[in-house]
Amino acid sequence: MKHLLSIRDLTAADVEWILAASEQPAPRVLQDKGVALYFEKPSSRTRNSMEMATAQLGGHPVYIQPAELGIGTRESVVDVTHTLACYHAIIAARVFDHGLLEEMARVDAAPILNMLSGTDHPLQALADLLTVRQLLGRLDGAKIAFIGEGNNVSRSLAEACALVGAEFTIASPEGYGLGNAPDVRQLTDAEEAVEGADIVYTDVWVSMGAEDSPDRRAAFEPFQVDEALMALAPNARFLHCLPAHRGEEVTAPVIDGLRSAVWPQAENRMHTARGAMLWMLKKE
Repeated sequence: MKHLLSIRDLTAADVEWILAASEQPAPRVLQDKGVALYFEKPSSRTRNSMEMATAQLGGHPVYIQPAELGIGTRESVVDVTHTLACYHAIIAARVFDHGLLEEMARVDAAPILNMLSGTDHPLQALADLLTVRQLLGRLDGAKIAFIGEGNNVSRSLAEACALVGAEFTIASPEGYGLGNAPDVRQLTDAEEAVEGADIVYTDVWVSMGAEDSPDRRAAFEPFQVDEALMALAPNARFLHCLPAHRGEEVTAPVIDGLRSAVWPQAENRMHTARGAMLWMLKKE
């Protein structure tokens, strides 16, 4: 049974298969079947993209909130997983603790899809790769500069870039990088990071569930993506996983400008969600 908990569950061939499937007409492989969508964290893009991707594949999405399941309190993870597998072809979850996904996957009652966890965001990374390929016509050798925190988004994107031959660089304040992540170029200078970049990417300074503080914001202020920073990468396009806070991690002229591709990127969340589910359901 295939689970997609992180980019590490995929090979380069898997990624290529998912991206290709994302751009094909949707087969009705989920006709009369359900997909459980369990949300510990709210999200407009994840819910809408997953519900629409499920519908395009002929399935019925069921949105579930934590109070409805009581995982670990009213009922064990194992029993909840078995129960949902009685009704659904796929169980998708957006959670704080990545360990919950791993525990559900060990039950092996239905394919488990990570819609986001504290450590990984594979669906965002797949949408990012599809967007980069559409913008540049290639992934191999593409230079992606991520300006911001070493978080679930940047970690999954770094892993995805390694699979497809793209060059990933991250620039973060001291202490906010990706730690000991292998094969990742890590800098503390945003200007150095964007030199020669094809893609400049950023994320919010304070992710959902992270602690906000004056010290954190002061550390990130030099890492704002503004017109001056984009001028150092004159041919680069701009990406952002959203939601965006204009005037913080990015200025309005950048995200709303002609070099921004954030709306095709957001739309691709739906297409690659469809591709990911097809990959999980396909027979070897």
